[in-house]
Amino acid sequence: MKFELFSLILQHIILSIMIQELQLRVNPRTAASTGDIARHLAKNNDIPIEHIQGLRILKRSIDARQRNVVVNLKVRVYIDEPMTQDYLVPPIEYKPVDGKRQAIVVGMGPGGLFAALRLIELGIKPIVLERGKDVMNRRIDASRIQREGVIDPESNYCYGEGGAGAYSDGKLYTRSKKRGSVDRVLGIFVQHGAREDILIDAHPHIGSDKLPGVIKAMRETILRCGGEVHFNTRVTRLIVDGDKVTGVETATGEGFEGPVVLATGHSARDVYQMLHESGIALEAKGIAVGVRLEHPQRIIDQIQYHSVLGRGEYLPAAEYNFVTQVDHRGVYSFCMCPGGFVVPAVSEADGLVVNGMSPSNRGSHWANSGMVVELHPEDLPDQYKKYGVLAMMMFQRDMERRAFAEAGNSLIAGAQRMKDFVDGKSSRNIPPSSYLPGVQPSRLDQWMPPFVANRLRKGFRIFGKNARGFLTNDAVVIGVETRTSSPLRIPRDTTLLHHITLQGLYPCGEGAGYAGGIVSSAIDGERCAEALAETMH
Repeated sequence: MKFELFSLILQHIILSIMIQELQLRVNPRTAASTGDIARHLAKNNDIPIEHIQGLRILKRSIDARQRNVVVNLKVRVYIDEPMTQDYLVPPIEYKPVDGKRQAIVVGMGPGGLFAALRLIELGIKPIVLERGKDVMNRRIDASRIQREGVIDPESNYCYGEGGAGAYSDGKLYTRSKKRGSVDRVLGIFVQHGAREDILIDAHPHIGSDKLPGVIKAMRETILRCGGEVHFNTRVTRLIVDGDKVTGVETATGEGFEGPVVLATGHSARDVYQMLHESGIALEAKGIAVGVRLEHPQRIIDQIQYHSVLGRGEYLPAAEYNFVTQVDHRGVYSFCMCPGGFVVPAVSEADGLVVNGMSPSNRGSHWANSGMVVELHPEDLPDQYKKYGVLAMMMFQRDMERRAFAEAGNSLIAGAQRMKDFVDGKSSRNIPPSSYLPGVQPSRLDQWMPPFVANRLRKGFRIFGKNARGFLTNDAVVIGVETRTSSPLRIPRDTTLLHHITLQGLYPCGEGAGYAGGIVSSAIDGERCAEALAETMH
């Protein structure tokens, strides 16, 4: 009797709280259906199923550490209460800025886009200058690179509306501790057409097929509010008055006045060269270089989900994240793309560099990731010392030129089976690859810089021990991966965020050396916009 009475009291307490947020761990099949989740909640919390009027998933992550894979969920349950359509992140109201004071935003990647939107919020008119084309026309140029080997130096996988992230996967994971800022960034993406799932999933992903539409919607917000967007407009000079940047000049000689957010991305080598030649302070910075490693997705599914059957019907294409230390330098996976494709991320006609991307469904037969070695400026051969702060950029460029030459001056990338690379053997043939221009056997283990190739070999052996089946000749390494981050930093005041010697210049995002991906670049863009706005009040 006492137990029954306690159960009735507990049930009354539960039902009296009409909207609850609960944590639960369920199998993948249950997690795939809100109806099954509701039945699980009812059974395990003594809630009559008919009292559950609706539920909303707030957070979702997969725990595949054990053989039995589970899904962690945080849900909001509506008990005898109509389910409301409230926002997980409230939308932002963007008001007109016609006739307001203006600021220049150079570059239209995530750093530039989010800087422009934040300027509008703060009552400042953004003038956005983008060297490349709009995101939809840019898609045509990216396709020509893949199918015809034709490279437009101003419109490619690196340059154009959306920046390098637009056609290189659209992953939105960041290790930033500023969680509130991350949720705000994701909310802005949702406001502009991204699925609400990105606010829920532990590793959010829009997809290279969906992100262009979101970027276009963000541009339309900028224009609707009175901002300006100028495509095919390459900035060639900063206009400096004393110790202050007052505007920019473009390749056509046209000038634009205002303080400048410089968000040109990690591949704008001509911008770094222009700054250096103008006597503007730059700093040496480390990068990471290596290869793009491609496995059949089924192998990664089998390893990560501990099953020869792979992921089954209810789990997504599996991801991985590997990191180790080899000879005092990090060796790690980078930009892992489950169910994705390897693409030619070239921006110069005499170089070859690869990257990865995934569509929103992550539905291809392949999984790929960058496998890279950490490099510090002091690691470079003596021949690069003459370049000073530009040394890492020149090394990066030379690796790409060597890869192009080894490929017979083409985009048919050199490739080697993974185990052959580790064992120092030639690969007679290469298995099918997602890389559309094609791959051909090449001794990457011999022609890549030894301090890179040797560390990769050792790293692959370690990863193979930690994940049985990972080190296999069914996987291939494709060369080279070099555009992991900016090869230098444009130094700025740690509080005011303008350049250390030039007021009115706000180096921003990944190209300035202060971010590493879409979300962190977006956060940095907003911070720079806020710092700029403070000087205009």
